[in-house]
Amino acid sequence: MRSKELDDLRMDLSVKSKNGIDFTWSAGIIWLVIVFIWRLDFKPYDKSILVFIAGGPMLPIAFLFSKWLKTNWKIKENPLQPLGLWLNFAQLYYFPLLIFVMIRMPEYFIMTYAIITGGHLFPNAWFYKTKWYAIFAGIIVLGTLFLGLSLPNEKMYFVALFTGITLFLLTICLYFDNLIKRSN
Repeated sequence: MRSKELDDLRMDLSVKSKNGIDFTWSAGIIWLVIVFIWRLDFKPYDKSILVFIAGGPMLPIAFLFSKWLKTNWKIKENPLQPLGLWLNFAQLYYFPLLIFVMIRMPEYFIMTYAIITGGHLFPNAWFYKTKWYAIFAGIIVLGTLFLGLSLPNEKMYFVALFTGITLFLLTICLYFDNLIKRSN
């Protein structure tokens, strides 16, 4: 496959799936729920368990947004389409680290989860042929690390708030990126 053909396939994915904004929007909502959880007067370990549970509705919420936004999850004629699923499953291999942090250092669970969330966005910059995923992956990873190292434990919910707001900003950038691509 030549480079031009590959770029055309990536552009096709980007336009038809609208840069995956149904997922970034869903993730932003989940992270706002995580803010609420992390503000509860529970032990960090217990809040970590609740965060795992809160992440469960991610796909159903993204599916609802896909219907509303008219995004395509399956683009059968595009051979690159299955790669998107594989890129997102890659983050599951970081979950043993997350479980380790949950058990040994639960007060840093939220920071670790946010770093994994941000980092897993990076390959989507190539997949959707947009710089926004790469930029926001860096912002989330470095921003949450800075907040996690700077904030006292009782203020760690700001890590989740930062992540949620950043995901909404990413969604806005991806939306406009998609509009530009559709007009070309």
